[in-house]
This record gives sequence, structure tokens and C-alpha cells, in this order.
Amino acid sequence: MNKKLKTPISKDDIKKLNSGDIVYISGTIYTARDRAHQRILDEGSPVDLKGAVIFHAGPIIQHSNEKNNYKMIAVGPTTSTRMNPYEPDVLKLGVSAIIGKGGMDKGTEDALIENDAVYLAAVGGCAALYVKSILEVKGVNWIDLGVPEAIWELEVKDFGPLVVSMDSHGNNLYEEVKKKINA
Repeated sequence: MNKKLKTPISKDDIKKLNSGDIVYISGTIYTARDRAHQRILDEGSPVDLKGAVIFHAGPIIQHSNEKNNYKMIAVGPTTSTRMNPYEPDVLKLGVSAIIGKGGMDKGTEDALIENDAVYLAAVGGCAALYVKSILEVKGVNWIDLGVPEAIWELEVKDFGPLVVSMDSHGNNLYEEVKKKINA
């Protein structure tokens, strides 16, 4: 079933999602990879994570120095497993959804259930498609980490399609596929 969500996403809306649902997001999302996750835990988040969506991505950015503005050229998902050491603690900060590719480990799966959050799979290789949903680069935090590792604040409209791969009820599409393969 296709579902449209607006950020910040309430826990009630998250509980209505089931693995296999197709999701489109409008509002603000944040990119964050492993170095940003670690820094969030070490120093605190520079953005409000309550109801937030974190996108595991390393965007390609065009910067205009004279206006100090940014344009996103491409943004695709990065492999989420790199964030496994940090994600359970980041989810405790109120994050409602994680976007990435490849799934995450049992510790993160348990944290999704405990914190009423979901993991949304984005299709790798669709960076040019996803960038079409970005209305504006609203800001950047921790640019000292480098462009791919900084936290980019993006205003999006109908960002997707994204597949609910790990829901807040303990359903995990990755595990279901593994069981079918091994059957």
C-alpha cells in the first residue's frame, strides 16, 4: 500500500506502517552517515531529531560561494550497516525513520521496535531520481566532516518510493527473504 507521510512523523503514523508498504515523504529530512552518527552521540544533535527522518546518504553538492547557497546534484542511499554501532542510541533520540540500503542488524531492529521507528529501503542507483524530490537544501551542519559526512537539511516533496523493510512491529523483509532462500 502507498502511504504519504509528512515530517516530523508521529509515532502513531509509524505504528500504522507495515513491512512492504511503499512510502513517500514530504517535509524535512536529514542526511547522516557514520561520522555524523558518532558525533551526534558524542556532542548532541545540531537538529531536533524528534519525529525526524535520517537518510544514510552522501550527496553530491554544488556550492555557490557568493550567495553561500547549495544545490544538490545527486543523492542516493549508502549502505546502512556502517551505522549499526550508533543507530540504536540515535533512535533513542526520537528518530521516526531511517532511510538507507541493505538493512541493519538485530540491535537496530530491536531499537526500531523499542522506539516505534521504521527502516525504509531506498533503491541504490537512483540518486538522480531522488534528487528530483528535493525542493531545497535548507542548511548544513558539521561541514568540517566533509560534504558526504555532513548533516544536510533537505526540504522534500514526495521523496520516494521507499519500502518499509523493517517495521516497528518486528517484521523484517530482509529476514523473510533469507528464510525463503534457505527453505
